Amino acid sequence: MTDDMEALYPFLYSQSTDLDAVMSSVRQSTVEKIDEIVTLRRTVLMRDGDRIAACAEAMAEAFAAGARLFAFGNGGSSTDAQDVATLFMNPGGAARPLPAFALTADVAVVTALANDIGFEVVFARQLAASAFAGDIALGLSTSGNSRNLIAAFEEADRRGMLTVGLAGYGGGQMAELGTIDHLFVVPSASVHRIQEAQTTVYHALWELTQQALTRTEAGDGDDGP
Repeated sequence: MTDDMEALYPFLYSQSTDLDAVMSSVRQSTVEKIDEIVTLRRTVLMRDGDRIAACAEAMAEAFAAGARLFAFGNGGSSTDAQDVATLFMNPGGAARPLPAFALTADVAVVTALANDIGFEVVFARQLAASAFAGDIALGLSTSGNSRNLIAAFEEADRRGMLTVGLAGYGGGQMAELGTIDHLFVVPSASVHRIQEAQTTVYHALWELTQQALTRTEAGDGDDGP
């Protein structure tokens, strides 16, 4: 753990008492991290840009048909899931609010399921109770191996939901499932960089979904020639 921390924040472990040298190290570390995430985001865009746009179109079609979005993840990904739900439900400005819920938000439900049955079902059971065919399941994981996410995607597939997955590394078990409709894998072994890039992906999905819904509404209002 110390080696990992030193690699991330070398200036914290510097033996130098020279303030200018320490600040120079801080600046260099910050610039390197910025370069890493910018490069990674560009890689994801170049590789998956068309697929992200296609996913947003599918999400827009689902929302237009009355779908709701259910987002879920563990740890830092649970806060990302709540950010996804907030972004879609309460975007602010002129953007259209869309029905979205984070399955990590209700502590009573999560802890009851974890205590009474097992943590692997905390998302799947909520989908079984609340979701319908055509709704959207969006799961986030850095490793792609979280058992409760796999169970949730299996349940979503059984229910005929539109499924969207965000993973890191090589995609893990989420990639092996073969049933996630739209899976975006951030090719990095750094949890920090993965989550930063995933944030960019789901913000792009939200913006493109909003644009697709606007086009759909404009088309519905067109009386034609």
